[in-house]
Amino acid sequence: MDWSFQLYSARNFQPWDKVLKTLGALGYTQVEGFGAVYEEPEAFRAELDKNGLAMPSGHFGFDMLEQDFAKAVDIARTLGMKLIACPWLEPAERPTDAEGWRAFGNRLAAIGAKARDAGFDFAWHNHDFEFVPVEGGLVPQRLILEAAPDIGWEVDIAWVIRGGSDPLHWIEEFGPRILAVHVKDIAPQGEAANEDGWSDVGHGTVDWAGLVTALRKNTPAKYFVMEHDNPADFDRFASRSIAAAKTF
Repeated sequence: MDWSFQLYSARNFQPWDKVLKTLGALGYTQVEGFGAVYEEPEAFRAELDKNGLAMPSGHFGFDMLEQDFAKAVDIARTLGMKLIACPWLEPAERPTDAEGWRAFGNRLAAIGAKARDAGFDFAWHNHDFEFVPVEGGLVPQRLILEAAPDIGWEVDIAWVIRGGSDPLHWIEEFGPRILAVHVKDIAPQGEAANEDGWSDVGHGTVDWAGLVTALRKNTPAKYFVMEHDNPADFDRFASRSIAAAKTF
C-alpha cells in the first residue's frame, strides 16, 4: 500500500529538498501538496522526481478554485495531480444555517464540474466545524455532500472525531464518495499540548487499524495521507507514523 504525506505537516521544517529526501528514504511514495509548495511548480516537480515521489493530490484554496481555476489546473498538471481537494472555509465565510450550507455545496458542485471537465477528481476536505449541527439538528457535512452529489470527499478522520461524530458511521453511509483519507491521530487527553493535542499515527487514541480495514472495505479511496497539524519533530512524526501504518 502506498502511503502519502501532507506536506503541510512539514511546513516548519525547511528546506523542502531535505524534507522530500527524508520522506523518500522512509518509504513514502507520495506526497500531498498545499499552497506553499506551488510557488515554483516546475522546480518542485523536479525535486519530487529526484526523490522518487509522486504528488497525486493537492489542496487548493476555495477562492482560487472559484476565481482562478485555470491557475489551479496549471499547477495541478505540472505537479502530476489527479485529485484536487478544497480543504478550508474561513470562519467569517461559514454559513450559519442549512440553506447557507446547501448553497456552499452548490458552489463546490460547480467547481467539481469544472474539475471533471479538466480531467481531475475533486473533493471537499473536512475539519471539525462541518459536524456542528445547525438549526433543526442538520449537520453541515451532510448538507454539503447532498447538495454536491458528484463531488468526492477527502475524509479527515481525526477532525471528524474532534467534531464529535463517529467516523465509522460516515464511512458506512458515504463510503463510495470517499476518494482520499487523512491519516491523523489524537493524543490522550491532556497530553501533547505543545502539538495541539495531536499524536504520531498509531501512537494516539484513534483505532487506525480498524478504520483502515473499514475504509478498504467500504470506499474506493486511493490516497492515504499522513498528517499532523503541528508536530514538534518532523523526523519523529514521519518515521513513527509510516512504521505504524505498515502494520495496519
